[in-house]
Amino acid sequence: MTILRNAFEKHLILQRYSPKTNEAYLHAVKGLACFFNQSPDKLTDEKIQDYLRYLIEDRKYSWSTCNVTFCGIKCFYDNVLHRSTELMIPPRPRQKRLPTILSQNEVSKLLNTCTNLKHKALLLTVYSAGLRVSEVVSLQAVHIERSRRMIRVEQGKGKKDRYTVLSGTLLAELENYWREYHPGDWLFFGKDKKKPMPVSTAQKIYYTAKRRAGITRGRGIHTLRHCFATHLMEQGVQPYAIKRMMGHKALATTAGYIHVSNQFLSTIKSPLDNLEVNQQKRLQ
Repeated sequence: MTILRNAFEKHLILQRYSPKTNEAYLHAVKGLACFFNQSPDKLTDEKIQDYLRYLIEDRKYSWSTCNVTFCGIKCFYDNVLHRSTELMIPPRPRQKRLPTILSQNEVSKLLNTCTNLKHKALLLTVYSAGLRVSEVVSLQAVHIERSRRMIRVEQGKGKKDRYTVLSGTLLAELENYWREYHPGDWLFFGKDKKKPMPVSTAQKIYYTAKRRAGITRGRGIHTLRHCFATHLMEQGVQPYAIKRMMGHKALATTAGYIHVSNQFLSTIKSPLDNLEVNQQKRLQ
């Protein structure tokens, strides 16, 4: 497996896949080999398909997780073993879920529960600039453009650079953080200052703050990014400007936040208010 793994790693690097994709694809093939306790080059298409069925029906993995596994396995067989496979997974279920948005009071409460300066600066940066968690842990000092009041996001999702807003409140907090922690190459580092903070650590920081604030709604740290877009929408900021700061590919993605905006819903009058309905008297 070592020779095959090395060949697969080399292919992924040469194709310039992201480190996260590399890890997921390697994990997918390793999981397949461990499941049958056989080298993957010895497995038939039927066995591979049985493994995918096992993940879907027995392990109840989400469609997205199964799709990553499927893509990783197919990439390995197509490009390392040069073997054509006839594999498939069910198509993605048609469903659209709106993000859960915290109110500004809830976000304020969550941020103010942070007593650790580093943790608070991290969460403030995510919310105030609408960053993805992978983007905030990749920030460097040179990305904070003080004179222009902008944050430069390099190679975000889709390998695109963009700018987003630098809050005056955040800048003051980052200056305090810098004086206290003296970060090196990475603004938010892990145990080693030479390495960025792991995404999992940033998620734990958010969950801890959320729990201390007594907030049960919403999911992971990405919730703060959703709140950034929605709260800007409620302030009347144009969707096109929000799109650029969020790094969305299509304006339709940004426009989706209209559906969770309090301002948008509060302007709508229910048709019931247009009817004359006798109020039922309370029984004495």
